[in-house]
Amino acid sequence: MSRIAARGMITVDVRFFAVLRERAGGERRRVELPGGSTVAALRAHLRERLPELPEGYAVAVGRAYAASEHVLEDGDEVALIPPVSGG
Repeated sequence: MSRIAARGMITVDVRFFAVLRERAGGERRRVELPGGSTVAALRAHLRERLPELPEGYAVAVGRAYAASEHVLEDGDEVALIPPVSGG
């Protein structure tokens, strides 16, 4: 499919890891967004629907970290990765 899903909707497969999985109530969620949506738009979508998700998580698309302006494509696998702390 084209980079922007012909002005229609795209579906991405969102995977939640660690504490995010617990807060989201599961490991995966399929999310529909307008074609041309960015990682920032996905974050806003999730914030509205899952307000219990903590802020500050990283986003990877297709196993590579993605910036907020990254345009999502239909069928992308998106991973939400919580901040790592240690000591």
